[in-house]
Amino acid sequence: MDQSRAPHLRRRRGPSVPSPEPGRDARVTVVVATRDRLHGLARSLPHHDGRVIVVDNGSADGSPAMVRRRFPHVEVVELGENRGATARNLGVHLARTPYVAFADDDSWWAPGALGRAADLFDAHPRLGLLAARVLVGPEERPDPICARMARSPLPVEPGLPGRSVLGFLACGVVVRRDAFLASGGFDDVIFFLGEEERLAADMAAAGWGLCYVPGVVAHHHPSPPRDPRARQALALRNAVLNAVLRRPWRVVARRAVAAARSGDAGRRGLAQAVRRIGPALACRRRLPPAVEAAFAALETPG
Repeated sequence: MDQSRAPHLRRRRGPSVPSPEPGRDARVTVVVATRDRLHGLARSLPHHDGRVIVVDNGSADGSPAMVRRRFPHVEVVELGENRGATARNLGVHLARTPYVAFADDDSWWAPGALGRAADLFDAHPRLGLLAARVLVGPEERPDPICARMARSPLPVEPGLPGRSVLGFLACGVVVRRDAFLASGGFDDVIFFLGEEERLAADMAAAGWGLCYVPGVVAHHHPSPPRDPRARQALALRNAVLNAVLRRPWRVVARRAVAAARSGDAGRRGLAQAVRRIGPALACRRRLPPAVEAAFAALETPG
């Protein structure tokens, strides 16, 4: 990433960065993107093992100072502005470990999970992304996406440790650093919410395996959405934009019609998608037939 785009970027660690403690895995860096979630960070950071990089999207609530004060082993990068999901890309660039785990400011990895994930990456050279089982809240309910990934109609491919997927939660994945960077990371067309779809498509198109491994566990205690109606419109906007980026025009049309029929939020989202259509078209690229067929299989009812 060109750091000249961020004249206010500040990167500082605490006084020293200790070697990983016994039980922590030196092969994995955890990257946390955050914005104005001081209390969430204060709850989640004590649960993290190993090296952690917090990339701050222009917080105004004192989050970076709090992290430096209370968690001096954590590296903090201040962007000075909100870059959405692409903030994670900078964290991956700064990581020097072969594997990177993502977390949100309200999520963390179960003890031993990252070591198990790293072992699987070591043993499966084609594995580019591992989607974990995500347990939600203190009652540890599996996130609904876990059931969908477990029922994926895609096969268990040779040389991979789990069922193939083309969807995941960004707060519950571990990636092979080189594969993530070669696939472009997250993009600023989508910006935030639904950013996983285009990345999954491009990693699969490059020949990397993406799979669900329920034995690797992440915890997620979701923060309340700041504006639920705006979030719904954003999700519908990004569904259309993701289709423009990589999918056939019939899929674009289907998603646009679905947004238009889903009420005020859908119409707002569709209008927002139209305003961003230029950048999406500039990045448009069709997927290989096998990857498009896999997406179609996932979207077929039944």
